[in-house]
Amino acid sequence: MSMWKCWFRRLAQFAFVAAAAPAAAQSWAWDDGTVPFVVTPEEIVERMLRVAEIGPTDRLLDLGSGDGRIVIRAAQKYGTRGTGIEIDPSLIARSLANAAAAGVSDRVNFVAQDLFDTDLAQASVITMYLLPEFNLKLRPRLLALAPGTRIVSHDWDMGDWVPDESLELRTPEKAVGRDGRSRVFLWLVPADARGRLVGEIADHGGAWEFRFDQKYQQIEAAARVQGHDLVVRGTRLRGREIKLVVTGVVDGRPWNQLFRGEIDGDTVRGEVLVSNGESARRLPWTAKRHP
Repeated sequence: MSMWKCWFRRLAQFAFVAAAAPAAAQSWAWDDGTVPFVVTPEEIVERMLRVAEIGPTDRLLDLGSGDGRIVIRAAQKYGTRGTGIEIDPSLIARSLANAAAAGVSDRVNFVAQDLFDTDLAQASVITMYLLPEFNLKLRPRLLALAPGTRIVSHDWDMGDWVPDESLELRTPEKAVGRDGRSRVFLWLVPADARGRLVGEIADHGGAWEFRFDQKYQQIEAAARVQGHDLVVRGTRLRGREIKLVVTGVVDGRPWNQLFRGEIDGDTVRGEVLVSNGESARRLPWTAKRHP
């Protein structure tokens, strides 16, 4: 059977499985364990790059890069250096030709290898259009990357790791899939906020203590100052950035506090906006992890 006949047979099989039996499609791949090559529509390529807020200082890694269009578009439009990982040598050859035609051969390269043998730590942005079981198999390695690394997936999520952002688009030109729609998911690898953090705010209560529980980027916090527990009304962890809204009595007066900081290992550095409805002030805030 010719390569093209084999490809069309596989494409038809994939379309049938995805459309007729979604549950089966989630666990389906080629007999050799690889993911089928299905073209990502150009509009989705653009949305994936935009949701990642990609730029010229980023290093992009596209897992299962197919004909190279994501890496090439990132280099062409955003000046990003990138690498495509693709196990099919014929698609590597096509990608190299496409990069040359686009005039970005000096900013991109393509490597023929198994994506599970790839060093992911080289990237600040990772894009992929895989199947759910591949995403879940990659998840522990993705979570071990530098906090703030951006992961963008077309169509498939990461199980109970809830995305930081998601969007859904109608894509009638999409060759396969369900209900004529595409989904784009973004995750930022979260910093480790777990444990007890203590820091001094000299002009506002002295020693502040926070205790954090964490599951992925979802955090629960407790705050204490001057021997009193305060109410933590809101939390957010986005990569290295952490935000907390805390209310309660400090120095004998009711205050609202908005803590904002960046986690760097065992240290958080940032500021706190303190207000009482009549006046507000910003104070520096530093906290360190303690046993």
